[in-house]
Amino acid sequence: MEQNQKNTLKPFLNLILSTKIPKLALTIGLIGSVLTTLVGLAIPLLTKELVDGFSVESISIALILTIGVVFIVQALIDGFSTYLLAYVGQKIVSRLREIMWFKLIRLPVSYFDKQKSGESVSRVVNDTGIVKDLISQHFPQFITGVISIIGAVIILLIMDWKMTMLMLVSVPITIIIMVPLGRKMAKISRGLQDETATFTGSIQQTLSEIRLMKASTAEKAEAQKGSSGINNLLSFGLKESRIIALIGPLMYLIVMVVIVIIIGYGGIRVAEGSMSTGALVAFLLYLFQIIFPITSFTMFFTQLQKAKGATERIIDILDLHVEEGQEGLDMDISNQPVRVKDVSFAYSEEEAVIKNVSFDAQPGTMVAFAGPSGGGKSTLFGLIERFYEPTSGDILVGNTSIKDLSMESWRNQIGYVSQDSPMMAGTIRENLTYGLKHPESIADDRLWEVAKMAYADQFIEEFPMKLDTEVGERGVKLSGGQKQRIAIARAFLRDPRILMMDEATASLDSQSESIVQQALTRLMEGRTTFVIAHRLSTIVHADKIVFIEKGEITGIGTHHELVETHALYHEFAEQQLT
Repeated sequence: MEQNQKNTLKPFLNLILSTKIPKLALTIGLIGSVLTTLVGLAIPLLTKELVDGFSVESISIALILTIGVVFIVQALIDGFSTYLLAYVGQKIVSRLREIMWFKLIRLPVSYFDKQKSGESVSRVVNDTGIVKDLISQHFPQFITGVISIIGAVIILLIMDWKMTMLMLVSVPITIIIMVPLGRKMAKISRGLQDETATFTGSIQQTLSEIRLMKASTAEKAEAQKGSSGINNLLSFGLKESRIIALIGPLMYLIVMVVIVIIIGYGGIRVAEGSMSTGALVAFLLYLFQIIFPITSFTMFFTQLQKAKGATERIIDILDLHVEEGQEGLDMDISNQPVRVKDVSFAYSEEEAVIKNVSFDAQPGTMVAFAGPSGGGKSTLFGLIERFYEPTSGDILVGNTSIKDLSMESWRNQIGYVSQDSPMMAGTIRENLTYGLKHPESIADDRLWEVAKMAYADQFIEEFPMKLDTEVGERGVKLSGGQKQRIAIARAFLRDPRILMMDEATASLDSQSESIVQQALTRLMEGRTTFVIAHRLSTIVHADKIVFIEKGEITGIGTHHELVETHALYHEFAEQQLT
């Protein structure tokens, strides 16, 4: 049990230490807490003096002033140390969130294929908050509680050991009751954390696809799903509340029984004259200084269990491997051919999605991928973009494997225009310069220039705020054609060596399509271009068409060559082009 405890606490402590704790603030804060406790221990003794010497004639002004000063000093030190410890907690959680966020944005795409983004958000926000509460609130209470108990017990043993022993009987009783309740609480808290992450993930997904939900009239189904998640959270919350409801009255009962016994026994002693009234009052005050920390210990150990649970999940994320290729060559790939050699790929242990694919793209040429839906065209794009690494085979630029290039160098030289043109919430300006190193240094003239090249300048001019027009979440305030033209303008601004287009005009009306097609033709000039074609009309002039079926290449050639030699391509051409 002890070994297990050690093993579970070690990763937690290592994680906290990795956040560069502000040691000075922590030390001063803890010293302040200790001083507050020590000053607090002097108060019952001063009260004893006050009570024992109590009579209207002999009220000691000096003693009353001393007690007043002690209270004020205690309050000031307490306030200062509380702030410092809260500061330490906030700094640790801030650093922890930073570490997690930096890790999350560097994880490979495959992680997000399996994981709901909302769950990851919950880990960064909620689980780190639990760690913060432990460090800034419960840990200082635990330290001061220990000092308070030790100090109070020593003073009481000196004052009257018989009464002290009688009082200490309550300690093992309290521990026997509290430890099992604390363990139960920890188990519930862990379940609550997991349920919170799942629920956050679920509602985030629904809200991000609000149009789909409304168009599908799925409000009732989503309401039901939401209610189910909320009820699960309620169930955990009520279980937690039941334990808290047990702890409070039980502690109250123990405290009251001990107080009654002490007052009864102490009253007899006072009547006999073997104890002064002041000593009895002091005794009762010290009793509170022992009992209250014991209750806070329960909360500390519960929170420690919660934090350990949260830490396990944080460490699970921190232990994941980031995308390979953070380091590597920084190489200009201008005028270099791209060669795909015997590449195979499977998303998991299942059947390969791409099987032994080989082709090359000469500099400045257009290579199009055609074939039935689900054949592996988008996966091949993902491999060239390095969202996924091939299971076997290699992709070369010139004679260099793209694995040897740094991810930043490779992706900076690729322009990607997709079917749905994803956008970030923000302004048109922010979307045009998104991901560039010094976006603020790009002059408006340059932005208008690329907008003009993409035929986007006219509609941007019509907005009252021009380049500072807000596009809404995922660009909802713009039409499909407008989003596509901004995506093309963004590609012009990046001036990529390689252009990748996932049938960028497939979802547009004919007027928008002709404008976007003109912009794309302009963008493709002099660049190596890969195109996924859903309609053959957009690729009849391609230098090379690669026909993919079930992950395998079944034909390579120009449009005319494939019409002559490839039966399925011929069938596609007849359906679409005649």
